[in-house]
Amino acid sequence: MTIRDRWIMFLSCAAAGLVLAEEEDDHGSAIMMTEAERESVGVVVAEVSTQVLNETIRAPGEVAVNAYKSARVTPRISAQVIERHVELGEEVELGQRMVTLSSVEMAEAQGALIVADQEWQRVESLGKEAVSERRHTEALIARQLALAKVLGYGMTEEQAANLMQSGNASKATGQFDLFAPQDGTVLLDAFVVGELIDPGRVLFDLSEESVLWVEAQIAPNELPHIESIVDARVSPDGIEWFVGRVIQWIHQVDETTRTQSLRLEVDNPDHLLHPGQFVEVEFVVASDRPVLAVPTLSLTLIDGVHNVFVLKHDDEFHAAELETGTSTGDWTTVLSGLSEGEEIAVDGVFHLKSILLKTSIGEGHVH
Repeated sequence: MTIRDRWIMFLSCAAAGLVLAEEEDDHGSAIMMTEAERESVGVVVAEVSTQVLNETIRAPGEVAVNAYKSARVTPRISAQVIERHVELGEEVELGQRMVTLSSVEMAEAQGALIVADQEWQRVESLGKEAVSERRHTEALIARQLALAKVLGYGMTEEQAANLMQSGNASKATGQFDLFAPQDGTVLLDAFVVGELIDPGRVLFDLSEESVLWVEAQIAPNELPHIESIVDARVSPDGIEWFVGRVIQWIHQVDETTRTQSLRLEVDNPDHLLHPGQFVEVEFVVASDRPVLAVPTLSLTLIDGVHNVFVLKHDDEFHAAELETGTSTGDWTTVLSGLSEGEEIAVDGVFHLKSILLKTSIGEGHVH
């Protein structure tokens, strides 16, 4: 600092009505400042106290489909694909037709249903007086079994009713449709028209992407804190964040990564997140014990050491060296150098440090 700069600093202090006390502390003279003077220059004082600080835990994560809002469309019998009605990425609604199939088994079941229904209609029209009770019961059961079979194979009740009403054996073509079991987006349609499909083969994967899962990988030694999570969020780029809700804690440790999974549910109304996408996950967990802490903005570096300005005797500020711990949010823990109940400057710290710089004239420099 030049002589001119030092004189400017001195005159500024004098103009503000500030006086440097004769009593010396570790870093020079104490700064005398009345309450009215503090208010005029924006210096705010607060009492040091213990705080229950939140801790932020960061972990990698991957977006996954919400299995509780997903479904698969599969045939129950061997069938050939006749026609596709929806495509990959398409939004579908509950009950929407997705694919038309044809099956020899279905044709046989449809024919058997027509025969069983006609027999039942004949027995029913004759009445119990003309036929035995056993024949009446057998006809009814045969119809019910035939109907259950075509419904089990994939026909809808409406389709089966229309088939029985027609009574036309030529209608037993073996064709039937599979329908969407829920609203959602088509995430998989790995088949081609004409392909022969085995029972249980997945033709479509559907998922409601407005609510997705995120699987976060956490080191086991961090998991005891997870039970006290007060906030969670997810970001694909570190800029845009999505609020998450912790819903499940997977207790099994992954054999490869040696981590455990924590599952979050994330609202995704605009479909900005997609299954398979890697994201950053942040958990905010509450500390299990209070610690002595000061606002991080109250700290200033003097000779490379953290200091605060402690108020003594109502109008004296003294720079006090601190041993600090971790910083969480806007707070920094204090390991030594302060006691609970002391008063420190929490705002206007730069102004106080500027005044303290005057003591560097002829005494070395404050950095």
